[in-house]
Amino acid sequence: MLDDSLKAQLGAYLERVQQPFEIVASLSDSENSREMLELLQTIQGLRADKITLKTDGQDARKPSFTLQRAGSDTSLRFAGLPLGHEFTSLVLALLWTGGHPPKEEAETLDNIRALDGDFNFEVYMSLSCHNCPDVVQALSLMAILNPKVKTTVIEGGAFQEEVEKREIMAVPMVFLNGQVFASGKMSVAEIVAKLDTNSSAKEAAKIDAKAPYDVLIVGGGPAGAAAGVYAARKGIRTGIAAERFGGQVNDTLAIENYISVLETDGPKLAAALEAHAKAYDVDIMNLQKAAQIIPAAKPGDLIQVKMENGGTLKAKTVILSTGARWRNVNVPGEAEYKNKGVAYCPHCDGPLFKGKRTAVIGGGNSGVEAAIDLAGIVAHVTLIEFADTLKADAVLVNKLKSLPNVTIHTNAQTTEITGAEGKVNGLKYKDRATGEEHTVPLEGVFVQIGLVPNTEFLRGTVELSKFGEIIVDAKGHTNVPGVFAAGDCTTVPYKQIVIAAGAGATAALSAFDHLIRQG
Repeated sequence: MLDDSLKAQLGAYLERVQQPFEIVASLSDSENSREMLELLQTIQGLRADKITLKTDGQDARKPSFTLQRAGSDTSLRFAGLPLGHEFTSLVLALLWTGGHPPKEEAETLDNIRALDGDFNFEVYMSLSCHNCPDVVQALSLMAILNPKVKTTVIEGGAFQEEVEKREIMAVPMVFLNGQVFASGKMSVAEIVAKLDTNSSAKEAAKIDAKAPYDVLIVGGGPAGAAAGVYAARKGIRTGIAAERFGGQVNDTLAIENYISVLETDGPKLAAALEAHAKAYDVDIMNLQKAAQIIPAAKPGDLIQVKMENGGTLKAKTVILSTGARWRNVNVPGEAEYKNKGVAYCPHCDGPLFKGKRTAVIGGGNSGVEAAIDLAGIVAHVTLIEFADTLKADAVLVNKLKSLPNVTIHTNAQTTEITGAEGKVNGLKYKDRATGEEHTVPLEGVFVQIGLVPNTEFLRGTVELSKFGEIIVDAKGHTNVPGVFAAGDCTTVPYKQIVIAAGAGATAALSAFDHLIRQG
């Protein structure tokens, strides 16, 4: 189950276990149960003085196991093998159950312990989903810290009938007390805030109490993080208000073109960006979404940024780095069947369509890469591209064309995503050359058609292009004095991580120059 190297690493981690706990497994005579027993015996054997293994569990989900600290009422269950991307989640759960302190802000931990109610969570994940571990780890930690929170982590591939019965077609998918609670990536702070009905008012009060910044950065992706580092290095008071630190990077699987870093993944890079900003004493305000910017009335006045929770931040200069999000295809059926067959992350949700028919809309690098990945999992992939040729790199196009279970339609306009009984059952497209309509029977549609800037709150304040991008000059200036912009939300060409980071540095240096000239 685990090779010698992984066993050695796991053994080193388990040395940090401080308190005894038991693992209680519910098993059958299936191959999955035998593999789970082997894994659990390995874990118990690495720290037999602190970990007890029992195999007399009677849970209906088999195979599954609970982690139970001695003398506590915690309830955390893993149903299916937590390997792949979820192996780290298992290791952390073992350490936290064994008393090793989590690396979360003290305020967040206090908020978890203060939750009052009856919270029975079920989170469905897939082992190839890079967005799932954050949610799994968050709900695991909550179950370990607060006995009123019960969490079951379910590997969808091991419980396919259950997944189909509950019509789960995207992960992570979270149920609370039997009802859908959330889907997609969420941090522990986001989950706690959603449960705490007074969180917005408390956050607004904290925001209002902040002293004015020399530079306030709105957005925490590569552009925002770079701006934060460059500004803070000048010795000026710097803050970053981010809806989700790391931005789109969090949803990127493989990154192989960030210069000097041969290979990494989005979550790792996002964590590194945050750590670098924190190293320079940047005031990071996460889970904060801007709602309005109020320019300075006259030179010397402060710029105000109103947040969605009602709080207001003030600053001498502002850098907008709000990034972008996945573009919708905007056809009938897309919104109706989102997470019911319409998906945007092939790495996360692809395994849920094993053996089924799928389509990918988009013939750029992202679309072609998605089709290639899906072809190894699903029965058939149909790629739909609006232009008359695929826009992806030649090496990707050649790979795609070599696959036997892929059909490519170029010069094709998607007109509708159809469904029945709450799930996708087909896609309609029009041949742009002939005008002929076609229908493709399928079970899943993955939309990969680029990005749209997160700038709606700026309309009427900052000059935007016809595509909604913030218009900037070579130094990151906008049309509003003291307001700068950088990254994917701007007119800077080529939406790449390295370009966004460079633009963030440029904007920070321009903001510093502005402060000097203003005295």
